[in-house]
Amino acid sequence: MWLSHAERPLRIDELRHALAVEMDSADLDPENIPPQDTVIGSCLGLAVVGADTSVVRLIHHTLQEYLLQPGVISDAHQTLGQKCLTYLNYKQVRCLPVNDFSDPGDMPFLKYCSLYWGSHAKMELADRTKLLALELLNQAGNHISTTLLLKEIGSSHSCSLPHHLWPGIHSASYFGIVEVVAALIEREGCDINQGDCMGCTALMWGAGRGNEEVVSLLLGLDGIDPDKPNNDGRTPLWWASCKGHEGVVKLLLARNDVNPNQLDTDGASPLWCATWNGHEGVVKLLLAREDVDPDKPDTDGENPLWRACFRGHEGVVKLLLARNDVDPDKPDTDGESPIWCASFHGHEGVVKLLLARNDVDPDKPNNNAQTPLWCASGAGHEGVVKLLLARNDVNPNKPDTHGETSLWRASWDGHEGVVKLLLVRTDVDPDKPRNDGGTPLWCASYNGHEGVVKLLLARNDVDPDKPRNDSGTPLWCASWKGHVGVVKLLLARNDVDPNKPDSDGATPL
Repeated sequence: MWLSHAERPLRIDELRHALAVEMDSADLDPENIPPQDTVIGSCLGLAVVGADTSVVRLIHHTLQEYLLQPGVISDAHQTLGQKCLTYLNYKQVRCLPVNDFSDPGDMPFLKYCSLYWGSHAKMELADRTKLLALELLNQAGNHISTTLLLKEIGSSHSCSLPHHLWPGIHSASYFGIVEVVAALIEREGCDINQGDCMGCTALMWGAGRGNEEVVSLLLGLDGIDPDKPNNDGRTPLWWASCKGHEGVVKLLLARNDVNPNQLDTDGASPLWCATWNGHEGVVKLLLAREDVDPDKPDTDGENPLWRACFRGHEGVVKLLLARNDVDPDKPDTDGESPIWCASFHGHEGVVKLLLARNDVDPDKPNNNAQTPLWCASGAGHEGVVKLLLARNDVNPNKPDTHGETSLWRASWDGHEGVVKLLLVRTDVDPDKPRNDGGTPLWCASYNGHEGVVKLLLARNDVDPDKPRNDSGTPLWCASWKGHVGVVKLLLARNDVDPNKPDSDGATPL
């Protein structure tokens, strides 16, 4: 039952403790913990322990498939949920310190129980499970399981460890156990709008997890605040939009007291977050509202379209480009436009969509004078480079503030395919140096990119012996860096002086 129905693979020490749990016991009896050999031996060869990981696994996936068939093991999640809750309610667990916790070696099953009791309980909730859950949640604010749960989910919710009361209703809402949430609401003193250490309410936890039944229950309560933000300014709608929970978004948007444009402390709206994560269904729901601003940027000047282009979400980009109130060429605070961003990340489909617009400048540089072609060339995105070079309004020789051209960047990073595409253009200067005098050949030699060096040496308009302002020639730097292949290529040229020194008089030799 444990090996086939646990929410994740169990280590042997976890499994031994799981098997030792007795229902209705007040504490764990160490004598009930079976030895490893007994556990594995009882499995008759159907389970093994990983030598490196100590994880117990079934010998073949077909055995797992068989054990998961209906009727093979009855009431599995009901049993496992009750075992986890019994373990968490043990006296020796309740006595563990809440903060500054590190896994005690004598309680190895604690973390699994803390993170997954609710998953088992939600799948098969029995009256006994409900009572055990309520017993645990009555002390949630002072229980180690809360600390472990928040540690696990903390990075995605910008939380820290609990420093004051964590209401049990928050845990029940997080796991989506609607019957337990309803029971906790009925208890005297339950504040349905209470924030936790992060300012999150029970509604927010339910919304962020997509627990529609819990959200529906809470929204039906008198006095519920459906738009209360947490410490980061993020509302239940913000979290539901961020995670792509369409059903919850519909429930919240049906309320007159929910602001669909509410910004978090970084200036990000629910639409901004939905576009960032590519949730087309949520984006459609939000764009259907007349009071939603589809072009609202965050504090970095990045609007929803910019974020969708960054991630390459073509479907979302199409939805936003269909709007007349979205500026398809709006740059962020660094001057990077949506097409710049899509080019940098190599999203060809998005670049095509933007190039089809007459109001998009395909050669618009950022604050450092770096164009979409420049960044695509530097990143080696050949498909994007082809699309941009097909435009008459893209200048392939436009340098950035350091004088680096698209060819220079492609040569520096050794992108042979991009170098070939650029050298096909008759208007590309293959020997144009940057501000310090280093040419494309110089930087390719410096980094040992033999393929690029060959391509550049095949050109009659490239000086193979041209030094950088404060340094040596391509041969000099290739020798210094130990790039033997490049040195051979350069020494094969009659127009390369093997004795030419740098500004300090040092020769390649």
